[in-house]
Amino acid sequence: MRRLRWRLKGALQWPLFLVLTVVDAVLLMVLPIAGTGPGLAYALLLAMFFNLVAVAGLGRAVAWWVRRRRPDVPPLVAEDRAGVVLLCAVTGLILLGGILHAPGADRMRHARDAQREAVRAYVLAHGDPIHRAHLGAMDVEQHGDTFFRTCIPGDSSRDVPPLCLLVDAEHDPPVVSVDRDRSPNAHS
Repeated sequence: MRRLRWRLKGALQWPLFLVLTVVDAVLLMVLPIAGTGPGLAYALLLAMFFNLVAVAGLGRAVAWWVRRRRPDVPPLVAEDRAGVVLLCAVTGLILLGGILHAPGADRMRHARDAQREAVRAYVLAHGDPIHRAHLGAMDVEQHGDTFFRTCIPGDSSRDVPPLCLLVDAEHDPPVVSVDRDRSPNAHS
């Protein structure tokens, strides 16, 4: 009976693992710890990785420490308690990292929005009608916190090459210059 009581007390780690993996993924998307945040699939993978490292990598060491302090605690219960504490610590660290990185993420989003508006204004003022028509298909590649390469598709049937622009959004308004290399961005 005593073992059953311990087992019921010590069965939180894996249900909490599932719940906190989803919570951590949402936190990584809403309050990114680097850059402007991953998409849902990458956020889930990253959250799962962090939680697996905590449970599988550090869980046994912390459980060993718990058993040294409280020898009456069965090994499975000690591992479960250690896992629960570590999972909560991972969530806390992700939340703290997101809060600390929030000003940087806001600056990056602002720079990205400013470069989009600068490219739009440039193409409307100086672009070919074909480039104006393809503004919605603009392809942006970020090369730094405030430096971007943006390409607007052309029309090969009319012999109009893509228009590629280099944008430095550190300035207000952003500085836009034409890139002589008309090849599309690498991820296109």
